[in-house]
Amino acid sequence: MSLFSCAGTRPVNLGIKDGRLTNCPSTPNCVSSDASNSAQSIPSFQLSVAPADGWRALRALLEELPRVKIITANEDYIHAECSSAFFGFVDDLELHLRASQNLIAVRSASRLGHSDFGVNRKRVENLRGLLAKQGVIL
Repeated sequence: MSLFSCAGTRPVNLGIKDGRLTNCPSTPNCVSSDASNSAQSIPSFQLSVAPADGWRALRALLEELPRVKIITANEDYIHAECSSAFFGFVDDLELHLRASQNLIAVRSASRLGHSDFGVNRKRVENLRGLLAKQGVIL
């Protein structure tokens, strides 16, 4: 299976800078709630529970999802690597708790290639659906 691994190099520019997630590159293989253009923009997760409770629920959900590996997690930031089932492409998922705004900002980006065929947007929307089903977000 390592023959098909397409992990790419872990980006060094991820994280929170000036209260925001890293900007998406100009390629169409990234979505972010902090994006300023409509092609890459996706709504943040609006919490329906206390921020700390929502953050715990999100982390627990990520730990249960297949092919998701949490790389960094603290009180307001999570970076996870999400691998595709067949070729092993790795995408970077970032989440930023903004407790004062009662929301979680989100960014999902491919490491390799130009287009992702909507995979990152689908990942975020799937996560949104799972959190909504648990009553964590609106």
